[in-house]
Amino acid sequence: MQLVLLGPPGAGKGTQADALVKKLFIPHISTGEIFRAAISMGTAMGKEAKSYLDEGKLVPDEITVGIIKDRLSQADCRAGFLLDGFPRTLQQAKALDVLLKELELQLTKTLNIEAPPDLLIVRLTGRRMCSKCGAIYHLLYNAPQNEGFCDVCGGSLYQRSDDSEETVRRRLDVYKEQTEPLIEYYFAQGLLARVNGALPMNEVLLALGQALGQKWN
Repeated sequence: MQLVLLGPPGAGKGTQADALVKKLFIPHISTGEIFRAAISMGTAMGKEAKSYLDEGKLVPDEITVGIIKDRLSQADCRAGFLLDGFPRTLQQAKALDVLLKELELQLTKTLNIEAPPDLLIVRLTGRRMCSKCGAIYHLLYNAPQNEGFCDVCGGSLYQRSDDSEETVRRRLDVYKEQTEPLIEYYFAQGLLARVNGALPMNEVLLALGQALGQKWN
């Protein structure tokens, strides 16, 4: 299966992506990971990407698409893949269509994990991290036994700056502006499957399976 995974910050994409690739035995291709891999291997595209990242700039689409092409050309992708974090814009989606045609591949489905903004804000702003060991907690879903302190090492917990409500709302606004147009784009192609990300994690995975014609326990 050749899949694209969409969903706003806080929808649970990372958790579901990890579960999906284990169920389907396909590689999980996230832009962050392939950027790091291309840079560490010293590929031409990786070097170009690094020059932008080092300056804190966005990597241009042509470089991003080139790195995606290199990754999808690898042997383990012939049986399928799950793209996560790409495409992010309508322009990237159209570039992906061209790329897949060059590679003689075709998308099977675009999975869109949806959740209401209020829930996304609660999920994202409730996260806390240990200042010593890096353990992650959530004030509602995985609260520490002693408020403000890590269960593992006793270190103090803190909220990352990108988990503040102001930052979270800005991230959701950017997603709505840049990525939501992809929903209509893939719907028009008959490729879109909508999944309720407000459900418990195991139920979201079951719904994703049903969207792909799979029956999982």
